[in-house]
Amino acid sequence: MPISHYPPEPPIEFPPARTVHVRGRGEFFLRDSGLFDSSSRLVVMLLHGWMASADLNWGAQYDDLIAAGYRVLAIDHRGHGRGLRPLTPFRLADCAADAAGVLRTLDLAPAIVVGYSMGGAITQLIARDHRDVASAIVLSGTAQHWREPEVQRTWKAMGALGLALSVAPARTWNAGFRRMRLPDNPRTAFLRSELLRHSARDVAEAGRELSRFDSRPWLSGVNVPAAVVLTSRDSAVPPGKQHELAQALGARVFDAPIDHMQIVTRARDYNPLLLQALASLRTHADAQAA
Repeated sequence: MPISHYPPEPPIEFPPARTVHVRGRGEFFLRDSGLFDSSSRLVVMLLHGWMASADLNWGAQYDDLIAAGYRVLAIDHRGHGRGLRPLTPFRLADCAADAAGVLRTLDLAPAIVVGYSMGGAITQLIARDHRDVASAIVLSGTAQHWREPEVQRTWKAMGALGLALSVAPARTWNAGFRRMRLPDNPRTAFLRSELLRHSARDVAEAGRELSRFDSRPWLSGVNVPAAVVLTSRDSAVPPGKQHELAQALGARVFDAPIDHMQIVTRARDYNPLLLQALASLRTHADAQAA
């Protein structure tokens, strides 16, 4: 049975898309609001969360960031959306190197790097391993680790998820849509189509990678200007863990009173805090870009 009867048309017009070849790494799908605009703008690179894509995670933020004068870049990570399909296992460190490679290839480093959820873990790795490409970082809906026993039990189910998505991707996603009570209509057709782009193997391995991630031993030693947009009603990443992350970085906190997935549905509540966080870091970013 088809997963949707409607065409997967984007709900809004997204920034132009391009393919960027990074020598030695591959070709990467990228949204780039500056593709046809040569004006000088401060660059912001957006890194999406697990089981999302650039458009699914950040589609509701693009316009406000562009209107505020930023050149917006948003990459699809490995195995997600239109992202790279490597023959090697999914690794967060590789995603960090991919994003850094894109910025260097386009000669747009350093940029402000913004990471949400899994993208926040990748951003922390960029700050540690590719300091030259990050003038500052913004972390949101993310943490230093996901090592709690109850969370670890969820990660152990990743093998079963990967198998189900490999054998019957449409049926598996459809079951998930039913549990979330998502109707089959023009508004959800794009979401359904985007999720079917994912690599089942990589999505499952990304979950296992998050279970192994732990920046507590080293994050406080990373010297980078930082801000945290704290999703204070988050049921996926507890606000307490987000506060611990901010403390480790000495980052200023901006409180966005939303749940984890409401970055899309409550953008009016989230976007002003993201813009405030970016504005708080512009002095550092402008100095490095000069």
